Amino acid sequence: MIILIVGGSGGIGRALVNRYASEQPEAQIYATYRTSRPDTTPQNVQWFHLDVSQEDNVRALAAQLPKVDVLINATGLLHTPDKLPEKSIQEFDPDFFNDNLKANTLPTLLLAKHFAKALKAKRPTYFVALSARIGSISDNQLGGWISYRSAKAALNMALKTISIEWRYKLPNCCVLAFHPGTTDTALSVPFQKNVPPGKLFSADFVAQSLTDLIQSKQASDSGGFYSYDGSAITW
Repeated sequence: MIILIVGGSGGIGRALVNRYASEQPEAQIYATYRTSRPDTTPQNVQWFHLDVSQEDNVRALAAQLPKVDVLINATGLLHTPDKLPEKSIQEFDPDFFNDNLKANTLPTLLLAKHFAKALKAKRPTYFVALSARIGSISDNQLGGWISYRSAKAALNMALKTISIEWRYKLPNCCVLAFHPGTTDTALSVPFQKNVPPGKLFSADFVAQSLTDLIQSKQASDSGGFYSYDGSAITW
């Protein structure tokens, strides 16, 4: 099995790398980092430097990996050092909005474009992106966080659209959107104090939830949006 974890140096990404390396030692595991390559890593993991928002970078990586069984995009952005999600439309900033689209939506589109050939096979393959329940339009009861919500909603639409196209072009590929819940990583640090007891998950728990989900799904489930507990989320 050939597994590619994009964003493998992040909290959830690194947990996925370690879990796959431990549970499937015979697999070929590739992972990407943007700034710093992890110092310690399992022996069966090969790292690539990648800016997944740059098409030339994605195209070059795809040329090196002609076959992939599982591709997981674990990248994303919720806040920057000087900007938190908006509480009101009055805080809307076009640059922050574009940063969200560039980090949360664009990478999955580029990965789908350039790895479609690698994922086409007679065996089951998987194309998965980390989304968020907050990107569900029907589930939005609180408002706020408009840039992040919009970028994740756009990601969800992209995944659904890709799944419909690939139903015919890549009939054995299962396309999934995954909501990890609030995970104890740098992404969620500014918001952890508001998380209900028992709802702040470790990266290892989330990685296990996602790998279990992938094992339970097949091509007929393509286009689904699922939570860490395996339940379906409405769009």
